[in-house]
Amino acid sequence: MTGFKLVCSSTGSIFSVWNASESISIAVLARFYTKVFTRREELFQPPSRNTGTKVRVCHCVTSVSVMFSHCCILLLLGVSSLIPLSLELPFEQRGFWDFGIDGDGRGLMTMMMRDEEEGSAVEEPSPPEFPVCPFGCHCQLKVVQCSDLGLTEVPKNIPTDTKLLDLQSNRITELKENDFKGLSNLYALSLVNNKISKVHPRAFVPMRHLQKLYFSRNLLTAIPKNLPASLVELRIHDNRIKKVADGTFSGLGSMNCIEMGGNPLQNSGFEPGAFKGLKLNYLRISEAKLTGIPKDLPESLHELHLDHNEIQAIELEDLSRYKQLYRLGLGYNHIRMIENGSLSYLPNLRELHLENNRLSRIPKGLPDMKYLQVVYLHSNNISRISVDDFCPRSFGVKRSFYNGISLFGNPVQYWEVQPATFRCVSDRLSIHFGNYKK
Repeated sequence: MTGFKLVCSSTGSIFSVWNASESISIAVLARFYTKVFTRREELFQPPSRNTGTKVRVCHCVTSVSVMFSHCCILLLLGVSSLIPLSLELPFEQRGFWDFGIDGDGRGLMTMMMRDEEEGSAVEEPSPPEFPVCPFGCHCQLKVVQCSDLGLTEVPKNIPTDTKLLDLQSNRITELKENDFKGLSNLYALSLVNNKISKVHPRAFVPMRHLQKLYFSRNLLTAIPKNLPASLVELRIHDNRIKKVADGTFSGLGSMNCIEMGGNPLQNSGFEPGAFKGLKLNYLRISEAKLTGIPKDLPESLHELHLDHNEIQAIELEDLSRYKQLYRLGLGYNHIRMIENGSLSYLPNLRELHLENNRLSRIPKGLPDMKYLQVVYLHSNNISRISVDDFCPRSFGVKRSFYNGISLFGNPVQYWEVQPATFRCVSDRLSIHFGNYKK
């Protein structure tokens, strides 16, 4: 270790100071003590011969002696305060791993060996688990969308927590037994617009909470068996179903809506008991080959849509079971006659569709329907309208006024219709006439 020396030129005293980390402070002290020693040598020059000078020199010598003593003490104190600093090494920047090294590196090795012995060594974290999604599909928020992918079968690795599975517009031809294995949480399944012609009897068994099943536009010839008991809505229109066997819907007490139009169903295709046990609110069998209203439909129906069929007449007993109907759709048929009293079985009816048929007069019984509000009779052969065809003669019978009566497309002379004919209509704008073409 190197140092520097302070030398008093008059006494020859040597002061050695070890090198410290703060070299600037030592240089300042060196300059200070050099000035002091230089001043001391000047004061000890031989005095002049006059007496006054001797006295001054004596006083100066005394003062300088005292000053020199004090300076030596200050020097020793300064050196003693610098000794602890001089024992420290200069600062050296260390890397991250240097803080764990003691001396020649044995400290780090000792620490690592101790961790291994105590079992406290840091374990490598396992890679995070990402949710599985079938190839090409989109999975988000429990919705798996696999539509328009050209799939020929139900994809594998569908997440078990899936709520909505969309498989529409593919080329799936068959549903196998284990296609939906593990999907007990599924709420809605869409298989619309595929080529499915075969369904395994146990294909839907795993789906204990399924409520909505969309099976439209496929190649089914029969309604699949063993549908989930939790099912609420079934849409199976535009298939090739010709028959609905007895017990097809057994065990489906929660079913509320069935859409089965667009199938080549005839009246003979419904076996007795086909709808047994159902408590439906909505049933649509449109665009089929029905020639009459099917028998034994659920009595609980609120909406019945039989439009776009080949129905020719409404007989007296055809509607006797459906006292809770709110809406009846019989448009786009071949109806020529509605037997008197047939509509009296529908006391709660609000909306009646008879457009695009072959009626020649207004159906009897409309004035007695207390809650009827909308009547579609356009595009028929009606040529005459009587003053009492829509409204009752006495006030207070009808509970709701009409808010829609369509009569356009009929050969009726609307200027011959008496204004009192529509006395129970809420607004004259609710009546639609004219635009008849032969």
